[in-house]
Amino acid sequence: MHTKALSANGQAHARRAANSRAVDLGARAGFVARGVIYLLVGVLALRIAFSGGSGKQADRGGAIAEVAEKPFGSVLLWALGAALAGMALWRLSEAMFGQAGPDGRTPGKRAMAAGRFVFYGFVSYSVLSYAAGNRGSGSGSSDRRTDDVTAKALGWTGGQWIVGVAGAVVVGAGLWIAFRAVTRTYHKHLKMSEMTRRARQAVDVVGVFGGAVRGTVFATAGGFAIAAAVQHEPGKAKGMDDTLRSFTQTPAGPWLLALVAVGLAAFGLFSWANARWRMI
Repeated sequence: MHTKALSANGQAHARRAANSRAVDLGARAGFVARGVIYLLVGVLALRIAFSGGSGKQADRGGAIAEVAEKPFGSVLLWALGAALAGMALWRLSEAMFGQAGPDGRTPGKRAMAAGRFVFYGFVSYSVLSYAAGNRGSGSGSSDRRTDDVTAKALGWTGGQWIVGVAGAVVVGAGLWIAFRAVTRTYHKHLKMSEMTRRARQAVDVVGVFGGAVRGTVFATAGGFAIAAAVQHEPGKAKGMDDTLRSFTQTPAGPWLLALVAVGLAAFGLFSWANARWRMI
């Protein structure tokens, strides 16, 4: 009986911690940090579109390197990594106790929150490691990592199926992200009643456009992974940078990449809107 009381008391303390002001601030700081990264990736992609393919990698590594080169870059990286850690802890609290909203405690929502906790934990670790002096952490080429992982997986028994299924999952995730953006599903997560009419219109512009573009980029990357599996060629798989550069090879040329770049920057602005109006 005493053990049960202690367990219940511990769970109550953990739930209060999950709903604390610190977790709220950490989550909002994480949205700001995510917005910074997407804005920088958008800027880097624009440079690629209008510089004949030169410049830094248009991915998270390129964004981190860009921040590091700015005045007080090391301080900014520490702040960025800490903010992403706050995002990770918020996602962990959602996995343990559920999200805000009537359906936030379903097993599916909690499993997704757990996956996001792992992702943001990894990103935070890579940024903080880079800030601490490990220049090989966080700033590496997403294209090279994708090639290495794909080549290794294709060497396994059933590797083609593994890579193909993984690619299909990424395609599905991209389409799901785009669908949720276009249908404005994000409304249920935002404090829409606290926005002015103009603010709601602005949020919908960056939310729909930015989310649709982000989903398209994910789906395109997944399609390249499927091609790598079907043709058994690791080089067919592409990280974010090569995926973005592939848009310049369409009939629209660099203008399509420019449109995608603006969309990624718009998603960065949408992340900042989440920092202000998200229900935590």
